[in-house]
Amino acid sequence: MSGPFAHVAIVGLGLIGSSVARAVRACLPQLRVTGYDANADTRRAAAALGFCHDVMDDAASAVAGADLVILAVPVGRMADAAAAIAPALAPGCVISDVGSSKADVAAKLAAALPGHAIVPAHPVAGTENSGPGAGFATLFAGRWCILTPLSDTPAAATTRVDALWTALGARVEVMDAVHHDLVLAVTSHLPHLIAYTIVGTASELEEVTEGEVIKYSAGGFRDFTRIAASDPVMWRDVFLTNRDAVLTMLQRFNEDLTALQAAIRRGDGALLEEWFTRTRAIRRSIIAEGQDDPAPDFGRRH
Repeated sequence: MSGPFAHVAIVGLGLIGSSVARAVRACLPQLRVTGYDANADTRRAAAALGFCHDVMDDAASAVAGADLVILAVPVGRMADAAAAIAPALAPGCVISDVGSSKADVAAKLAAALPGHAIVPAHPVAGTENSGPGAGFATLFAGRWCILTPLSDTPAAATTRVDALWTALGARVEVMDAVHHDLVLAVTSHLPHLIAYTIVGTASELEEVTEGEVIKYSAGGFRDFTRIAASDPVMWRDVFLTNRDAVLTMLQRFNEDLTALQAAIRRGDGALLEEWFTRTRAIRRSIIAEGQDDPAPDFGRRH
């Protein structure tokens, strides 16, 4: 074995799972990659696309002999996926995932897979598209992957998973699962909830405005629709499994929104300008961190 693992099995072959498979084939060609998805159409599409050495018809066959299993299913299905593979796991197999919430996932994996090294992971990358055809090998290049090992996870297992993601081009950070969920609630989960809300409100107003919401949509609204086009099942499960952190951040957001509402009502331009100046600096910091492109209008072609 010349890499951190010899055989990786990926359960769930949508955007992230298929991208992991493609990245492994491109960056660690010596690794064997097997895959499985509960949807037969997805399995057929994945087999035709060829990003796995083999796509199996059942989860147990996919993980047989693997020394790393990555669960790339919606977080609400994590317990079922873990239970399905448990009898077929090889001794010493490391279990990981790619879910956007971590504390709930870690608890479910620990309960379903006692005796196995569990290294939950969250590659902070993705697009609004889904399915095996949406993946690409460079999805994780330059992006963060956060690992949240359990208290009893062997350090060697964490090191091996770290090495895998580093080889795929990601920047790896190790973090407590509860802290991860709080951070991602504000940087990812709350923005998605806001986007779903705004686009849903616009949809309800379409009749009232005789189609003008869509016709005259400006850049800001278009960006919200991109986020709101993300996989609805995945995001349903994220909000339900990370509800405490999301509700905490939502309360803070509502308080800040009320403060801005009051500033607009009383004509407090100084407060508005100070607020917008501070938030503008956040955008510049994200670009400086290399987490987005400084191209005007997000690089859209006009």
